[in-house]
Amino acid sequence: MKVVVAVFPGTNCEIDTKYAFEKIGCDVELVFHKTCTLPSDTDLVVLPGGFSYGDYLRSAAIAKFSPIMQAVIDFANRGGLVLGICNGFQMLLEAKLLPGAMKRNQNTHFISKYQHLKVINNNNIFLQKLEIGDILNIPIAHGEGNYFIDKEKIQDLYDSEQVILEYCDKNGEKNNPNGSLSQIAGVCNKNKNVFGLMPHPERAMEELLGSDDGVKMLEGFLK
Repeated sequence: MKVVVAVFPGTNCEIDTKYAFEKIGCDVELVFHKTCTLPSDTDLVVLPGGFSYGDYLRSAAIAKFSPIMQAVIDFANRGGLVLGICNGFQMLLEAKLLPGAMKRNQNTHFISKYQHLKVINNNNIFLQKLEIGDILNIPIAHGEGNYFIDKEKIQDLYDSEQVILEYCDKNGEKNNPNGSLSQIAGVCNKNKNVFGLMPHPERAMEELLGSDDGVKMLEGFLK
């Protein structure tokens, strides 16, 4: 499987992401943000975490104008698989490939810790190797992870099985680290080919380092 990881000024998770997908057997290529086209054999595009363009204006607000993003949008609109992690999730929201927006964390502080997540929907390629209700332990690291969407649209997200992950505690009970509406940690589009989440599965690939719960998540993309 060919995985392309887009690299922007300020991203800092591209090497972790490359390692994670190579660990599960993928061919991974890093592509610079000024590139206007994706490799012809691309199966999955990943927008990694970090602080693209320093997040000086608003998280990912500048990255959406990079040349590579038009190629990513075109790829997604043709049905190509796209995964946005943390700052990459913010890029997908800014580019309108996913619904909703991000606000500052409710406590206004940057959060960096392991966080439990509950699988809400697995009717998608990303989480197909997990069961609904499974509890995962995945790191989070963000200052603007407070997911927001108009309240009249939230039910549509659930009805369309677009909410895929929620924050919880180790027992699966509500635990909201950043104020996200309905504890939402990850969503997908209606076509189930574009996925975004604030937690970092690429940092949960080794039990020795705290958790390998990210392995099954990323393995869902394998063909």
